[in-house]
Amino acid sequence: MLHPSGRQMAAYVLGWSDTDGGPRGGADGGKSVRPAIAMLSAEAAGGTAEDALPGAVAVELVHAFSLTHDDIIDRDELRRHRAALWKAYGVGPALLTGDALLALAVGQLAGRPEAMPYLSAALIELVQGQTADMAFENRPWSGPDVVTIDEYAEMAAGKTGGLLGAAAAAGVALGGAPELADRMWGMGRDLGVAFQIVDDMLGIWGDPRLTGKPVYNDLRRDKKTLPVLAALATGGPAARELAAVLATGATDEESVRQAAHLVEEAGGRERARVLADRYMRSALGVLDECLPDAVELRALCHSLVDRVN
Repeated sequence: MLHPSGRQMAAYVLGWSDTDGGPRGGADGGKSVRPAIAMLSAEAAGGTAEDALPGAVAVELVHAFSLTHDDIIDRDELRRHRAALWKAYGVGPALLTGDALLALAVGQLAGRPEAMPYLSAALIELVQGQTADMAFENRPWSGPDVVTIDEYAEMAAGKTGGLLGAAAAAGVALGGAPELADRMWGMGRDLGVAFQIVDDMLGIWGDPRLTGKPVYNDLRRDKKTLPVLAALATGGPAARELAAVLATGATDEESVRQAAHLVEEAGGRERARVLADRYMRSALGVLDECLPDAVELRALCHSLVDRVN
C-alpha cells in the first residue's frame, strides 16, 4: 500500500528495521502500550484480543505518526536510542511517512462505527493538546499569563490521554461492551495525564540510557512541564531563584543542572508525583467500576506511572 521508500521508513519508525532497510535484531520497537490497552480491555469486557486487533493496530499507527511529527516539532534527534526518523531520512520524507501511518490507521477502523468515533476524537484531542503544548513555550514563567496546572492537565489529557482513551474505548467496544466505551475513554484520558507527568519527570531526572532521549532537553526548550510549573507555584525562595534562572534562558549545561536542582528543592518533583498519583487513582477508580476483573489491564496502568519515584 505504501511506496517502497515509505515502507522502509515506516518499518524504521516501528522498530522493525535499520536505516538501510535490513532487519533490526533485538530491536526496541517501543512498549506497544496502546495496543496492549486495547486488547486487554476487549478481553476484560468478555471478548478476545483478536476482536480488538483493528483498534490495536490503529492506535499504534497513530502513536507512531504522532512521534514522527513530534520529533520534528521538538527538534529531538533521538528516539528509542537511535536517530529520529527526520534525522535519519530528512524532514520531508519523515512528514510524509507520518501522514501515511495516519492514513493507514484510519483505514483500520473505517468500517467499525462502534470504535471509529473514539479514534477520530483522539486525533482532534492530540492536535489540540500538541498545539497547546507548543503555545505554552511562548508564555512567560511568571506573571498573569503564566501556564497554570489546570491548563497543563487539559493539554496532557489531549496530547497523551486521548489516544490512551481511544485504545481503551475501542477495546471494550470491539470486545462486545460498547456501553462501557465512554467511561473507558475518560479512564484513558486520566491515565494519560498521569503518564505525561511521569514522562516530564523522566525528562529531568531520568536515565538517558533507559529513556533513549537526552536529559534536560525540555528545560533547554522552555517547555512548560509539570514539575517546573509545580515548583514555581510554591512561591518560595527556591521557586524565585528558579524563575530567575529560567528567565535568562537556561540552555548551557550548568544552567539546566541548576534549574533541575531548584525544581527539586522547590518541591516540584514531590508535587508532580502527588498529582500523577491523583490522576492514576481516578483512572483506576473508573476501571474498577467498569472492569473489576481486569487484573492485567490494571497492572499495565500501574507500570506506566510507576516508572519513576
